[in-house]
Amino acid sequence: MSALAYRHQRVQRLRRLVGRRSARTDEGRFVVEGVNLLHEALNAQVPIEAVYVDSGVRQLPERLGRLLERCYELGARVFELEPGVLARVAGTVTPQPVMAVLHTPSFTMADVQSARPELVVVCVDVRDPGNAGTVARSAWAAGADAVVCCEGSVDLWNPKAVRSSAGAVLHVRVVAAGPAREVLAEIGTWGLSRWGTVSTGGDDYAVADLTRPCALVLGNEAGGLRLDELRDQLDGLVTIPMSEGAESLNVGIAAAVLCFEAVRQRRHGGPVGPPPLGGGKPPAAG
Repeated sequence: MSALAYRHQRVQRLRRLVGRRSARTDEGRFVVEGVNLLHEALNAQVPIEAVYVDSGVRQLPERLGRLLERCYELGARVFELEPGVLARVAGTVTPQPVMAVLHTPSFTMADVQSARPELVVVCVDVRDPGNAGTVARSAWAAGADAVVCCEGSVDLWNPKAVRSSAGAVLHVRVVAAGPAREVLAEIGTWGLSRWGTVSTGGDDYAVADLTRPCALVLGNEAGGLRLDELRDQLDGLVTIPMSEGAESLNVGIAAAVLCFEAVRQRRHGGPVGPPPLGGGKPPAAG
């Protein structure tokens, strides 16, 4: 098998899938990098179209060799690339010896509803792929039923998001949804409590009742949730108390804290104290 050069059409397609959201959307394909993510893709049974291996690696790790055999058996095509090509395509500081093109899992809001969800994480204007990947990782680890990315949020199939998720996006339902108001209105019809996360002014997250089916709604890294636009589509607001002078938490960390608080409450009998007056629900709009 001859090694493919950087300008080969397959390599240029791989480069487009790595770098362009529009290419990933149009083709329904995305890229994973490295042995660990290839292993996760096989475990999650996500269809693998093609695998690209750096021919400059003198001796393939035994684990990678076994994974490539599994890919062959499942019908994926395996290509060698000239030394250094993968590094140029990926653009990462420490390039991996293997990349793979996968079929993008496709879930809709209807799919999530039909699963009778107990815990959903909603991203509103979350822009950083590393943060979004961490949100997905936290959601999957806590057993959330879905991660819903509203219009304006980063593509969770961005390679950096996939890496940051440690493969979680291959296991949890990921939905690329519409405008935030429409998404939250629909979730409200499912009977889920919609908790908006705010840095100050919300109910203490350990007091809010997260035992009931709920959606945790996370906002933009810098500006938070657009409450002037979304408040009437939220059933309550929660805040994670912090030491005086501390800035708001990274959205990925906040997601982990809140998701696992929901898990703790459901395992150990609910919130730490009585619910706040009014049950945490904001006054009716208007």
